[in-house]
Amino acid sequence: MMEEVIQLKNVTRSFVQGDSSIQILKGITFTVTKGEFISIIGSSGSGKSTLLQILGLLDTLTTGSYFLGGHDVSHLDDDTLSHMRNQFIGFVFQNFYLIPYATALENVMLPGMYTTQHTKDMKERAQALLERVGLADRMQFKPSMLSGGQQQRIALARALFNEPAVLLADEPTGQLDSKTSVEILDLFSEINQDGTTVIVVTHAPETARTAKRTIVVKDGVILSDGPTQKE
Repeated sequence: MMEEVIQLKNVTRSFVQGDSSIQILKGITFTVTKGEFISIIGSSGSGKSTLLQILGLLDTLTTGSYFLGGHDVSHLDDDTLSHMRNQFIGFVFQNFYLIPYATALENVMLPGMYTTQHTKDMKERAQALLERVGLADRMQFKPSMLSGGQQQRIALARALFNEPAVLLADEPTGQLDSKTSVEILDLFSEINQDGTTVIVVTHAPETARTAKRTIVVKDGVILSDGPTQKE
């Protein structure tokens, strides 16, 4: 039996606006098993960004349930959510979010600052990850000295630092040219082949096609969920 990493059941998310309530997600249900590579695709306003926030424990659902790594995380307090997020989720964002005055090595080590790891161990881990993403010769460079693709590789190495159960990527190629996008998506595939569960949220079909399974979201509901159609 495949190990379930994520399980969403009838998840809704509503926001109060004035005297009315706007429902963004309208009963989202799906399961992610360990080692899957999934794309969640939808246009602007589809609800995919809200779904990303909930999956990443950056927002809470209104009704329904969310199990992450076997833990019910549907209605936890902020401190517990932060702990769960640091333990289970690695993030890669469109805008990189690197510390500009820190080196590549220091940026990758950042998640370790919230753990009890020794500095020597953190440094060795960060060095190994930068080598893994092809930046062995850029460890002492600051973000401004690097290309967008190199910055995204640093962000990817940082996301892997705590060995997350799920790597969650939000439009990871949104600021990259087509050639660099392919290189970054190839890295995601390699990381997935090494056993990490990967979920990429995107509006771009060419990005979604890298995944093995595609969930299409529109108007807050799932339109389809199945094997990715390769073109």
